[in-house]
Amino acid sequence: MADGSTLKERVIEALRTVYDPEIPVNIYDLGLVYDVSTSNEGDVSIVMTVTAPNCPVADSLPKEVERVVRDVEGVRTVNVQLTFDPPWDMSMIPEHVKLELGLF
Repeated sequence: MADGSTLKERVIEALRTVYDPEIPVNIYDLGLVYDVSTSNEGDVSIVMTVTAPNCPVADSLPKEVERVVRDVEGVRTVNVQLTFDPPWDMSMIPEHVKLELGLF
């Protein structure tokens, strides 16, 4: 933690290294991560979704998220919860990402 960043900031940075296989944007900026919470003890809880319930990576993407976050300095445990409520749609992509993708 030499850079002074918080655990949550480091977790979010790690999440930005995980990409949706169909859209060339990381899952955090794509809006697939609904919540990231951390404890002082290093416990991390993530609520996320995938682009569609029948998405081919619905099983593997949460496992990849858990693996990547587990490697973050200061993380003791990781709990990844996959949800489809609310269902993801293109409106969840931040405006700056839509601009980068030419979605306007």
